[in-house]
Amino acid sequence: MTERKRGGRLRLMVHDYAGHAFPVQLSRWLARQGHRVLHCYSADFESPHGALAPQRDDPCGLTLAALGLGLPVPKYQPLHRWRHERRYAALVARRTVAFRPDVVLSGNAPPAIQAALLAAAHDGGGAFLSWLQDIISLAAAGVLRQKVPVLGGMVAELLRRQEFRILAESDGVVAITPDFIPLCVAGGVAASRIHVIPNWAPLDELPVLPADNGWVRRQGLSDKQLLLYSGTLGLKHNPALLAALAQATRDRPDVVVVVASQGLGRQWLERAKAERGLDNLYLLDFQDYGDLPAMLAGAAVAVAILEPYAGELSVPSKVLAYLCAGRPILAAVPLDNLAARTITQAGAGIVVAPDDPAGFVAAAQTLLDDRGMRERCGKAARAWAERKFDIDAIGGKFLDVITACR
Repeated sequence: MTERKRGGRLRLMVHDYAGHAFPVQLSRWLARQGHRVLHCYSADFESPHGALAPQRDDPCGLTLAALGLGLPVPKYQPLHRWRHERRYAALVARRTVAFRPDVVLSGNAPPAIQAALLAAAHDGGGAFLSWLQDIISLAAAGVLRQKVPVLGGMVAELLRRQEFRILAESDGVVAITPDFIPLCVAGGVAASRIHVIPNWAPLDELPVLPADNGWVRRQGLSDKQLLLYSGTLGLKHNPALLAALAQATRDRPDVVVVVASQGLGRQWLERAKAERGLDNLYLLDFQDYGDLPAMLAGAAVAVAILEPYAGELSVPSKVLAYLCAGRPILAAVPLDNLAARTITQAGAGIVVAPDDPAGFVAAAQTLLDDRGMRERCGKAARAWAERKFDIDAIGGKFLDVITACR
């Protein structure tokens, strides 16, 4: 038995509300180390999902559980969303009690769900680790004040207090960026309990493929240069930037803007496409995870956006998948955001401020017109991913934190 397994075979629950690709890769890795792992996620949450179906080579200690109410999460209706989250919280808490984990690691979940998991873990004698992907309460504050003008500020403050109370009461906090540390400490979290482990993407699941592939041919886009955006388009993203790309390239018959998304931003783009006659704007639903490598490979340029206010609250994970795919990246994100720093350090593309649409369009034109630059950026992107996304090294860091919090 290795030093990392000191304490013996553990019962671990990994809860990823959004169902992303990298948390389930971590669960599979933990199970391969001999631990009993229950991986839970919301079946109701609309987002790009990872490899959540059982695979033939899954370790015997892994259980994958889709939990849900059978109703989509009403993301942009605060009262209905709160009710949905409360019901889901009760559901996942019951699953936790039944499993009796030694440690719960939970992320991408609203405070009400985190609170239920923390209580269930502690009541059963286990530890609770908050996997801090976003500062949810700060991002929600503006929406609440807009939707509920009179009470929004009060509700936002209650949400903030709840979120930071949960972080403070957790046995440890895994933050995806050091940028979160000052916010956590100001919110009452002991600095000694905060561990920084950046997000990653599953390298082996996102190989570099030819640009002209089956997915691209099925879309009828083999003769096009794709400016590709894949992923969530929510309140932290400005879809007008993507419409601006389509507007600026509409007279280039070799260029199309492809957006694979659903929800609020996708609906905005549908209206913009119809109103402006943007025939070069292709709108697709979230693609199956098995098609993701081929879709990303088809991109001449992979695009990421993040609103200015969200720079200290969130890190767009889609950038990590773009790095694995070896595609040049165009990002309109706050320049001090971790994603911006990563793209710059890797030499993987061009970053502009999100409030500079003219610079965003100009950078797109630069990349489209310079094939050599695109090739250099793509190779640098993949090289960065190969250096940084070793699941053995990443999993070992998580296991050290898990062991330390028991």
